[in-house]
Amino acid sequence: MHPHFFFIPTKKMQISLLFFLSIIFSLLFSLPIHSFPTSSKLEQRTFIISVNHHVKPSIFPTHFHWYQASLDSLSSHPPKQVLHTYDTVFHGFSAQLTNADADILSKQFHILSLIPEQVRSLHTTRSPLFLGLEPSSTNTSSLLEESDFGSDLVIGVIDTGIWPEHPSFKDRGLNAIPPKWRGFCPSDFPCNKKIIGAKFFFEGYEATNGKMNGSTEFHSARDSDGHGTHTASIAAGRYVFPADTLGYAKGVAAGMAPKARLAVYKVCWTSGCYDSDILKAFDEAVKDGVDVISLSVGGVVVPYYLDSIAIAAFRAVQSGVFVSASAGNGGPGGSSVTNVAPWVTTVGAGSIDRDFPADVVLGNGRRVSGVSVYRGPDGLEPGKLYPLVYAGSREGGGGGGQGYSASLCLEGSLDPNMVRGKIVLCDRGINSRVAKGEVVKEAGGVGMILANAVFDGEGLVADCHVVPATSVGAANGDVIRRYIADNLKRSAMPVATIVFRGTRVGVRPAPVVAAFSARGPNPETPEILKPDLIAPGLNILASWTKRVGPSGLITDRRRAEFNILSGTSMACPHVSGLAALLKAAHPDWSPAAIRSALMTTAYTLDNQGATMRDESTGNESTVMDFGAGHVHPQKAMDPGLVYDLTTYDYIDFLCNSNYTTSNIELIAPKKANCQGAKRAGHVGNLNYPSISYVFVQYGQHKMSSHSIRIATNVGDPNSVYRVKIVPPTGTNVTVEPEQLSFRRIGQKLNFLVRVQVEAIPLSAGSSNTRSGAIIWSDGKHTVTSPLVVTMQQPL
Repeated sequence: MHPHFFFIPTKKMQISLLFFLSIIFSLLFSLPIHSFPTSSKLEQRTFIISVNHHVKPSIFPTHFHWYQASLDSLSSHPPKQVLHTYDTVFHGFSAQLTNADADILSKQFHILSLIPEQVRSLHTTRSPLFLGLEPSSTNTSSLLEESDFGSDLVIGVIDTGIWPEHPSFKDRGLNAIPPKWRGFCPSDFPCNKKIIGAKFFFEGYEATNGKMNGSTEFHSARDSDGHGTHTASIAAGRYVFPADTLGYAKGVAAGMAPKARLAVYKVCWTSGCYDSDILKAFDEAVKDGVDVISLSVGGVVVPYYLDSIAIAAFRAVQSGVFVSASAGNGGPGGSSVTNVAPWVTTVGAGSIDRDFPADVVLGNGRRVSGVSVYRGPDGLEPGKLYPLVYAGSREGGGGGGQGYSASLCLEGSLDPNMVRGKIVLCDRGINSRVAKGEVVKEAGGVGMILANAVFDGEGLVADCHVVPATSVGAANGDVIRRYIADNLKRSAMPVATIVFRGTRVGVRPAPVVAAFSARGPNPETPEILKPDLIAPGLNILASWTKRVGPSGLITDRRRAEFNILSGTSMACPHVSGLAALLKAAHPDWSPAAIRSALMTTAYTLDNQGATMRDESTGNESTVMDFGAGHVHPQKAMDPGLVYDLTTYDYIDFLCNSNYTTSNIELIAPKKANCQGAKRAGHVGNLNYPSISYVFVQYGQHKMSSHSIRIATNVGDPNSVYRVKIVPPTGTNVTVEPEQLSFRRIGQKLNFLVRVQVEAIPLSAGSSNTRSGAIIWSDGKHTVTSPLVVTMQQPL
């Protein structure tokens, strides 16, 4: 995808001119910016290069020519080529360079920074009903009707593309494409009034991996993976009936904003999602005129000025675009959350009140609970017990030095002579859950039980297996192993079967925090609570591509119009669609106001009236798991108060994060005056809907801190809010004033939160987190902010 050239009389004149310019350009005054490691000087990798675009010499007809001349001046072999140019959410270009090239390029006067590319990974219904968004329900008129189901709002989905012929993306009954839309669809891609944009970016992918395989990838925005089709339909799929996956989860499928338009930006390919392509997608999406960007992709957390997604999202939010991103699937471990920039709405995953039970019945009559979505030609005979073997044992083929790989049912690890005709118990880990079933099937096994590792706990994900299979928790995995071992000690054959019980609704408790959902604390800025909130992300039914079967395996010949997937990838587009509904109902709300409405109205109690549980342990979950809580669409429509933020607030935050002016200029296109910002407070003094304090115990017995929040009235013109304080255990919390009296909509009033703590016994390098809440109410609205206090003992 090359830029258009301007002012080029002839090809020969163009080459001569650019060669001449590149020689002159290489002699221009330079200033050192970076020094790159001396190792691997000849190894190429992709860099994203930030440029001071204002200083382009007028002799270059376009920025592309200028950037290419910068690369030509390197005189390296092979010649370097611009992969992408960026001019909306970022100014600069990307290119493959050696470290030696990067060192030289960084010294050119117009180069601000070189950011090494990250390779990101995907964070891979009944949910509208669970969220109260069924059009037949009495309370939906407040959100779906007032927002006209999201009509004329555009959601940009940055993912693996889309299957455009799916009935979820029909445009029947939709008005004309909004006149504000500046994007386009290629002439050979079947867009309509629902899918109004379809672009794909592969230059970063191919720079690292070579030419893509046309037999496995579509060289277009068409989805060969299924993930992008799934997430797009969660955000904005039309109503489709009947909908199911292999007979499971039968009903009506619909997205959060059924009339919203979709713009698709395909950046994820077989080997991952590359930063240079993601940045180009952001650039194009904002330029095209999207209202919301949905990104179910993540990677390693780095400082914001080195994070391409954080940089792109900042400029998008500055343009009024709401950006939601998945929190990641690294749970239940702490500090696993990703996409943590405070201008991004970070979404974790919870369950809904539906599951797919598939129990293991052991030969001793014990029934062990599990979950699965299986239907295929190779079903188990009802009532028959089959020989049962643990893949990691000698009897399962795990002898001969292959015990570990066999226990995980890795490819080629199972001995067919040991598993043929048997149900095989496999341990979770390394390869995908469904791939283990394929390994069992190829070795002649008739079924599989997939047991969680200790780290996974009791969290279960229902998969569309290619062999009769079910997933069980870590504790139940131990029960089955003991049963097998006890029988073998008595020289008895262990036997079992799997009973598939279909779809169960009305599950209690629900929601629970999904075991895989990434957790806080925020590894980059502990004073900003992340994730922000959770939304449905466990066993979600949504649209699917016709390119692959529901398991996602190449060998799966089944085809399904819908599929059931789990991940924060599925939670993120729920919030993206809800943001579109809120934006349609409140066009004047900023991205920060929308996030505030979603967070301050979120709930933390399940359908049994108790604090939401952590699926991995069964214990109560905490703010580090669910942030502000589970999204509540109806209440978010009318939150009463919001905590708004501007670009200048975020710049002050960066200043208080001790970023240099140069660091900040890579993120924000405005000059930062950090002297004034640092006088305004500390890093946690951002007008965020949650409030967090971190106290480092440097020998002090008593410590205190404070934060200022600014509440904007979006409820009733004449309203009085009174505060209720739920202090974290062992803290003294005050709020001044204790009453906020508003006289008009849009009025802003300040309040100060002061927290006093006493040191507690902690071992070196450890921490302790406690939480409470600040709750404002006028009798009609309840505006809740999590209040988090973390005590740290330095090393």
